[in-house]
Amino acid sequence: MNNIHEDSVDFQSNSQEEKQQLSVQSVLSRGSQEEIKFTKGQAGHSDDECSTDLEDDIFTSSRRLNLSPSDVYLKACKQTGAVPVSYILCHLDDAILDLNYYGLGPLGAKALAILLKNLSDNKLGLKGAEVISKMLSDNQNDFSDAAAKCLAEALKNDFVVKELDLSYNCICDAGGEDLGVMLAENIGIEVLNLSWNHFLIRGNAALIAGLKVNATLKQLQLSNSGFGRPEVQLMAEVLQQNDTLVLLDLSINCVDDEAVRLLCQGLATNETLEVLKLSRNPITKIGAATLLRTVKNNMKSALEEIDISSVLVCETFVELLEETRVTRPALRFQYYILPSVTKNLLALGIFKKFFEEQNKSIMDFFQALDKEGTMKVSTSAFRKAVKEANIPLDQQQLGWLVRKFDKNCTATIVYSQLTELS
Repeated sequence: MNNIHEDSVDFQSNSQEEKQQLSVQSVLSRGSQEEIKFTKGQAGHSDDECSTDLEDDIFTSSRRLNLSPSDVYLKACKQTGAVPVSYILCHLDDAILDLNYYGLGPLGAKALAILLKNLSDNKLGLKGAEVISKMLSDNQNDFSDAAAKCLAEALKNDFVVKELDLSYNCICDAGGEDLGVMLAENIGIEVLNLSWNHFLIRGNAALIAGLKVNATLKQLQLSNSGFGRPEVQLMAEVLQQNDTLVLLDLSINCVDDEAVRLLCQGLATNETLEVLKLSRNPITKIGAATLLRTVKNNMKSALEEIDISSVLVCETFVELLEETRVTRPALRFQYYILPSVTKNLLALGIFKKFFEEQNKSIMDFFQALDKEGTMKVSTSAFRKAVKEANIPLDQQQLGWLVRKFDKNCTATIVYSQLTELS
């Protein structure tokens, strides 16, 4: 978000007619005395439309009478049938407006969209952008497709919003299509949160198509938004050419191992994405390994944080991660691992440390077992020698270490080829 103090805007009119206009306080006072209540029937418009005639009428009035933002908002509420939110009237010139739990609904969204368009038409500026952005963030106002259409129209061309949060609402495919068009045409939006809505393939495809054209979006959150293999494949195509997105949240969706493989087609060449969230998807250790290998092989990858915290990984994954961190020390993976797996991973370190403290060589240990100089020993001889040397490994750790040294399950350890011991 840009620093708002560098380019602020005074919401109050500076004209000579200012004294003749009602202040926000007097409007509220008058409203309480007259018990202002606007009903749906007053507007004469259906809930599933954005009436451009209505907006034009209010714009004409606001220009002719030099109406203040509060008067424009009240007029928009009256003609749409929305109930005015007193909090909006009292805080129009605040830097932050939090409309969480105010229950704007479709009619309230229409009135807000009209206010947005009127303010943007009057060159709202950076401070105004901050205000309206916060108006829309964390809304939880049950926005429907109709409300999404109104907001998308208001934000498409004339108004530059940096951050838009419409999560936890009732936006379906039609709203997704409208927001996708907005995303393609908006020249300044950087953060978009559409998590926990009701998109299907059509809505998600429209959003991804908008993202493909957009050149400013940095963060996209689509948690619990119906993403599966078809949507992931489209997103992979975007990632192959996108150079602005730094955060992508696809958690709580239907992304399985095959979808991860498709996504990795985009991650294999992407150079800007820094954070990827895939928790609470049906991904197994196979998908986790595919993802890690892709990141490891893309030397230009910017990924620093990957959340697969619901995926149960194995020792092989953790070892590959440690190997990857040699060249990518900032890489952070969130994953789920059993305590027993963590215990196994300590075995090799315990084995090495034992000989370091004894000032002995691991190679000498194996050669002492290799009486014929074949550069290999049986796994049974290895087990017996570890126990006799009192190396502090329990039965589980010793079994894991044997499997690690005898990867092909031949009951033989070719110790000359053990890179783990170097």
